[in-house]
Amino acid sequence: MFTLPKTRFHFSGDEFIVAEISREMSAESNFKALAITNEVRNRNIPGVIEVYPANASYLVRYDPDVVSPYDLLDYLKDIDMTKSHIGQLNFQSKMIEVPVWYDDPVSADFSRRFSERNPKDEGDVTDFEYTMQLNGFKDKERFVEAHSKYPYLVTMLGFNPGLTWSYPLGPAKEEVIHAPKYASPRTDTPSGALGIGGAFSVIYPLSSPGSYQLIGASAVPVYDQKQQLSDFKSSISLVRPGDLWKFKSVDENEFTAIKEQVEQKSYRYKIKEVAFSAEEFMRSGLSYINDMMEGF
Repeated sequence: MFTLPKTRFHFSGDEFIVAEISREMSAESNFKALAITNEVRNRNIPGVIEVYPANASYLVRYDPDVVSPYDLLDYLKDIDMTKSHIGQLNFQSKMIEVPVWYDDPVSADFSRRFSERNPKDEGDVTDFEYTMQLNGFKDKERFVEAHSKYPYLVTMLGFNPGLTWSYPLGPAKEEVIHAPKYASPRTDTPSGALGIGGAFSVIYPLSSPGSYQLIGASAVPVYDQKQQLSDFKSSISLVRPGDLWKFKSVDENEFTAIKEQVEQKSYRYKIKEVAFSAEEFMRSGLSYINDMMEGF
């Protein structure tokens, strides 16, 4: 029996309702946030302007001239009740492969440039080396295999257009790769950098400030404002909350070849449509994940 946390609701200003599912991130809390926000969108509630799912909460923006905040709150509570059983937390998803050059020279250079902002005490080591050692790995290949073996659930988007937080599905809690954020953010991060902060992995869509430990570089964009690649025709962001990343380790030659395909606008992402069942995941765990990845 899996018990979902009880949602706390709060008014924020005169246009927002914040729904706090839990204080800590967990897969089941995010499943609930995804299921509820999908349901709110599907119902096309008059006065609701937008719904923003987050890691363990969601935000609803509404027009108070169209809908009473108290009526909307009651409506949201009713929806919450229908999504408080794990069997109701199902959603359509897609699994997308992201080729990554782990321990690439650009990420290594940036981690050394901003080393004074990092809490690590190991001297002149890169973010990759620090994160590897922090998680008990002595062998680079084993660390890369552990990080890229299982899919990551996209839990939310924010901070910058196309930036996604993703949470690992598959490894036991004590085996999840983690790392602290920088004590003070970098003033710059290369576009496409793969970073780890806490248990979350992110791909920086644009050059920007950032505080996650840099462990590699994506060969493909996750954000395309001009929608030049075929797989961005429906959205400027490659994924939405509830989708899945599957990182694939590539070497320098593979990385360069893929980058050339991207520049020529001929690259096509490897994508698999997935009907995700939170109940099956919570019941079967790793075997469910392995079945879901079969043939991918």
